[in-house]
Amino acid sequence: MSKEDKSSEDKGKEDKGKENKGKENKGKENKGKENKKEFVPHDLLDADDACPKFEVPKERAAWYTKSGKLKSDVYEKHLYLLQRELVAMQEWIKEAGLKVVVIFEGRDAAGKGGTIKRITAPLNPRVVRIAALPKPTEREKTQWYFQRYVAELPAAGEMVLFDRSWYNRAGVERVMGFCTREEYLEFAREVPEFERMLIRSGTILLKYWFSVADEEQERRFQSRLRDPMKRWKLSPMDLESRRLYREYSRAKDDMLKFSDTRQSPWWTVPSDDKKRARLNCIHHLLSSVPYEDVMPDPLELPPRDTSKSYVRTPMEEQSFVPIYY
Repeated sequence: MSKEDKSSEDKGKEDKGKENKGKENKGKENKGKENKKEFVPHDLLDADDACPKFEVPKERAAWYTKSGKLKSDVYEKHLYLLQRELVAMQEWIKEAGLKVVVIFEGRDAAGKGGTIKRITAPLNPRVVRIAALPKPTEREKTQWYFQRYVAELPAAGEMVLFDRSWYNRAGVERVMGFCTREEYLEFAREVPEFERMLIRSGTILLKYWFSVADEEQERRFQSRLRDPMKRWKLSPMDLESRRLYREYSRAKDDMLKFSDTRQSPWWTVPSDDKKRARLNCIHHLLSSVPYEDVMPDPLELPPRDTSKSYVRTPMEEQSFVPIYY
């Protein structure tokens, strides 16, 4: 056999070996995919995945519609899994005596309320409660600005979700002229130290800003105008905020300059897609509050008392609601 033929034969064996090795690696890769466990919430809670990703990974492409919206079945599945983790977090907050404050701010119709609703839906209102304060009374207007918010802060073993917060002063009060320039500047000086005091006292503080595009906010406003079931969500103040959109933008930018601190940063939640916004916010909340699984074991129901010692009140002596349905 000539050197040339031998060289060709060796090259053929080498190529075949590479091909077989490639098939073997591909087989291992496929096997790895087959053995990959089903999605569970803790898979999402890695620190590297704590920030929103604007580019959809290839393996998640099937989660979204052609327009980029999250599919309903994917949303429901992941919402259930995240809510199950919220229950576990709640049990740890109660067990460990944590104090957690979560602030929700953002544009009108940005999806804050819907996210708060999904967080609290599976939770115990004695442990996790919502603070949504109305406008201050005449007496409250004479108090230290933070005073009425301090009364809503959590005790040990509680989490409070602020649907709007002390940042009203940096937004609506400033834009609408409900506070003086001196009161606003004093707030800007005080709020970083106020929040540092909360953190030093052992409170976990999280601040979320829900951001929505102009066009999407307009679409939601129009939807609320058309739907009688949603019309209550629109107030004269909301209509003014629409007119003063740019003023609110400037107020928000200024607010971030003095309150987006290293100890207490603002986390922006893109919310043009409400479903993605809810999941991303809950996911980040879970990754930001350290907790352990202390879920109680299932209880055993005792047997019912089947004795005949009790005689029920006659039906005709009771008042029943009309059976309309």
